[in-house]
Amino acid sequence: MVAPQTGAPIERGGFLLFLGLVTFAAIYVVFPFLTPLLWAALAAIMFQPLYVHFLKWCRGRESWAAALSLLFITVVIIVPFLFIGGIVLDEVLIVIEAFRQGEIDVAGWFDTIFTALPAQIQNSLLENGFGDMAAISDRAQDFAEESIGLIATQAVSIGSSVASWVLAFAIGLYVTFFLLRDGQRLGPKLVATLPMEVATGKKMAERFLSIVRATIKGSIVVGIVQGTLGGILLWIAGMPSAILFGVLMGFFSLLPAIGTAIVWLPAGIYLLAVGDIWQGVLVIVCGFAVIGMVDNVLRPILVGRDTGIPDWIILVSTLGGIAAMGFTGIVVGPVIAGLFLSAWSVFGGQEEDVGDEIAGAKVPGAETKPA
Repeated sequence: MVAPQTGAPIERGGFLLFLGLVTFAAIYVVFPFLTPLLWAALAAIMFQPLYVHFLKWCRGRESWAAALSLLFITVVIIVPFLFIGGIVLDEVLIVIEAFRQGEIDVAGWFDTIFTALPAQIQNSLLENGFGDMAAISDRAQDFAEESIGLIATQAVSIGSSVASWVLAFAIGLYVTFFLLRDGQRLGPKLVATLPMEVATGKKMAERFLSIVRATIKGSIVVGIVQGTLGGILLWIAGMPSAILFGVLMGFFSLLPAIGTAIVWLPAGIYLLAVGDIWQGVLVIVCGFAVIGMVDNVLRPILVGRDTGIPDWIILVSTLGGIAAMGFTGIVVGPVIAGLFLSAWSVFGGQEEDVGDEIAGAKVPGAETKPA
């Protein structure tokens, strides 16, 4: 008589427990470098078409194609980003120090703009408590001084973390190289290991890739274009710290509806109030006609219908991602929101969608018989 295999479920459960513990340990080990690994994966996904192009140019030599792609990313994306980041940091420090020294007369600016407003608007502002700029100016001054103190106290820790930052940066580039080279082989294997049907796993993988590419193209590219145009516009108008304001416009472009107008509209009003009429008119007109239209023109071209995420979800997920993960959340937040929506849509129509695919597929060896 053969004994019943009562130990099989226990052995399977033990293996799943072991698999969970090993997975948790692996995540714990790589957690300090989770951010560079995440950006490496996003870069590999985004620049995979470029790698394919270089692969054809290199006649199938994968390592050469990955190296050329990585060189392109470094020269065209990373180096300009670091250069502009250094300039913006210098301008931020200059502005904060000017606040601290009293060189920026916010109260005087407010009085100039407030006086230029119509009497009805002035009365409305006074009734709502926005007519006294002294208290607001004092708060801005205190905030600037606190910011200077915060930067000073963090200077030592920032300097001590340079080595860690360089190491993380190098790891990100290193992993990007291998993901570019081996991504087309790793992707199908990863999808095959997902605990779901193969058709559903392929759908989710395709949805993930489209959301990542659409998010990067639709948010970062549009932000770069709007920020660049805004910075050039303010520089022509004679506004100080034009690069800083351009970078701010690039970030605010992530906000639907309002977007970059948070920066260029007050700048235009200020220029009009101080008597720079043509500069103020130029900023406001070009803000509406050029900068404001970039999103309406470029985003449908770059994104199309790849994500299908409502604007308010993009706003909430972007802000939530920034609060949770910092700069990385700009991309990760909308990606997670898109995956959440697509996963539930697949779950809601899973049987019908998968059934349609199965029904439409041709089974090898089968022949269609007349009814």
